[in-house]
Amino acid sequence: MVEFLRRVGSRFSKLGKGRKKKQKWRRPTGRDNKMREKRKGYPAVVKIGYKQDKKLSGAINEKTPVIIMNLNDLKKIKKNEVVIIGKIGQKKKIEIAKIAKAKKIVIYNLNVEKFLHHQEHTKISKAKKVEEEKSSSKSAPSVMENKNTDLKPKSVPTINTKSKKKLEANTSPAYTKGHENLQAGPEKSSTKISNGGKNESKK
Repeated sequence: MVEFLRRVGSRFSKLGKGRKKKQKWRRPTGRDNKMREKRKGYPAVVKIGYKQDKKLSGAINEKTPVIIMNLNDLKKIKKNEVVIIGKIGQKKKIEIAKIAKAKKIVIYNLNVEKFLHHQEHTKISKAKKVEEEKSSSKSAPSVMENKNTDLKPKSVPTINTKSKKKLEANTSPAYTKGHENLQAGPEKSSTKISNGGKNESKK
């Protein structure tokens, strides 16, 4: 079958030079484009007459592709059919891959041996991690011991100079005496101040 590619696909890597995924068909539209003019010696242009037979259309290596979603679909496959795994979970995919390997069935969109080897490797690495975590938890000290070792004496709050002066004034003897007299009241006081400034005792 003829492979249709764009005009400058073999010149630049961004348009498909040495990169199959970038190789695409684009219709030539340039004024002086030789492919558009269909000149001799230039790549073929898409036109009527290049179509495949209906029997071979959509075939892969002359075999009809069949999408598989479970194990029952895999059992129904015939000789002239190619297996294609659909969008399924990891668990189902592993089961299908194991049976396909045992029956020697080729899956078009999956490398069975590579896939199963990768699954075994991941399983072993996960088991090793679990064992390491268990051994580290046994060897590590308990949480309460760590808490006790991390305890530090609480820092005493600092007092400003202004607040220190206020405390000293409040605790002075003159302040305390005056404060006690005020609490006692005028009736309980035993002395009386006269106009002359002398103290007279109550009768």
